[in-house]
Amino acid sequence: MAQSSFDPARYKWREVTGEPGLSYKVHHDYTILGYDLAAGTLDMLVRWTGDGGHCPIHRHTATTTVLVLEGEQHLWDLHPDGTRGEHRVRRAGDHALTLGDALPHLERGGPVGGMAFFGNHSSDGQLYEILDEDLKVAVDVTMEVLIADWKEHTGAA
Repeated sequence: MAQSSFDPARYKWREVTGEPGLSYKVHHDYTILGYDLAAGTLDMLVRWTGDGGHCPIHRHTATTTVLVLEGEQHLWDLHPDGTRGEHRVRRAGDHALTLGDALPHLERGGPVGGMAFFGNHSSDGQLYEILDEDLKVAVDVTMEVLIADWKEHTGAA
């Protein structure tokens, strides 16, 4: 079998950091691999360093395929009463499928970071909701919004 020649350095990455005052650290990078708005698909990578940085609290509203490529992905569901669900760990090679009705969750890499592929499928372009710490929707993230943010911060065409 041929060896993989995957090189994350060949992609344009958008660094995301959180606002001061949050009870958790927001820090991760993402890149968009490709998309077809008419078909409702968007493929991306998310990577975390080992600094404990998370994605913002979010809830997937699109069917999303996840494949952990490197390191680990750590997740905690957030219940409406404010409690955290069981800590789950996905390791390199692990696959998951969410159907767009998942609980809000916190997500970060493991002690040495991690990188995961996300294949998003949405009939209306909606990808996920970013929530505040009271679990109120702060931003609806659509494919168009995510693509525009990525292009603005990376200079991608």
